[in-house]
Amino acid sequence: MKTAGAFLKERKREIWICAVLTGTFVGVSYLYSVRMDAVKYALLLLSVWLLVLAVPNYIRYVRKHQGLLEAGKNYDTGIEGMPEAKTLIEEDYQRIITGLYEAKTEAESAGRIARQEMVDYYGMWVHQIKTPIAAMDVLLQALQGLQLKAEGDMEEDGPLSSVQQYTKELKMELFKIEQYVEMVLTYLQMEEMTSDLAFEVCSLDSIIRQAVRKYSQMFILKRIQLDYTPVERKVLTDEKWLVFVLEQILSNALKYIRGGEESCGKISIYLEDGSYPVHEERDNGGGIRKSCLVIEDNGIGIWPEDLPRVFEKGFTGYNGRTDKKSTGIGLYLCKTVIDRLRHQIWIESEAGRGTKVYLSLGRRTVRHE
Repeated sequence: MKTAGAFLKERKREIWICAVLTGTFVGVSYLYSVRMDAVKYALLLLSVWLLVLAVPNYIRYVRKHQGLLEAGKNYDTGIEGMPEAKTLIEEDYQRIITGLYEAKTEAESAGRIARQEMVDYYGMWVHQIKTPIAAMDVLLQALQGLQLKAEGDMEEDGPLSSVQQYTKELKMELFKIEQYVEMVLTYLQMEEMTSDLAFEVCSLDSIIRQAVRKYSQMFILKRIQLDYTPVERKVLTDEKWLVFVLEQILSNALKYIRGGEESCGKISIYLEDGSYPVHEERDNGGGIRKSCLVIEDNGIGIWPEDLPRVFEKGFTGYNGRTDKKSTGIGLYLCKTVIDRLRHQIWIESEAGRGTKVYLSLGRRTVRHE
């Protein structure tokens, strides 16, 4: 009954037109003294034809209604079961529904991928952080065994020296844990980074010193030399996020550099003024760029075949696979942050001879198409 009422309501315009035409026909027939039995016969024929046309139309209406109800129940499996469009308006509606369904499918797919990436990252993060925790546990057990002997033995290679060595290694492992925790927090904040940006004119030297200060203990513990030349420049940027980028670059440099008493491990930070070719992926095809901040180290470098992929998420390259030190997330986060700050970053490296990381901190122009 509800379906029949909806059918009649949707066709009330046609019903009114039929009623007006019938009334006009009857009125004209009356005015011209047409025999009423002929008029009644004509009205009967008209009613029969209307019924013949309305019944199949109503049946099609009911079937389409039921088909739409079924499609609504099974829309998760696709929209192929929708009734065929018979009019241009129905085609327009189906086109809109198809577009919305495809957008919904893409959003669900992107959500699944994002969740899987998050699960993968946390799995890797847990695996990484378990290593320094286990190392700390071993070191603490060794320290407990040496603690009583250290007080009465002052020999150079005695327990006291071992305690100092274990303490040094313990500090390094604690610092690694701090790095991993900070990285996962940054990874979580990355989605909402745009709303967190606060651009202002900042002293580049102040930003560099903040990053260096955080890793000062690592420089001392690993006996790495720092050659820092003040740049005396100001940049328009977000201080917090640029500090994070510099910290990650320094972390990578310290991770893959040779340290120790007899080593010549060195990290240099300076401003390079000069012209050099700009790669296509950095500047849409050529030109020159000046005044780049350079972080240079004389570590193990990057293999040529790995260099084009160092900013990909999860890519560790030859060095990461060999030393098991890389998560493949740090440089990816750096690239993501730098892109959102509308700066530029690229790397030049040679295996066995060190790495240079270039930061162009000018505001890149964005063209709307």
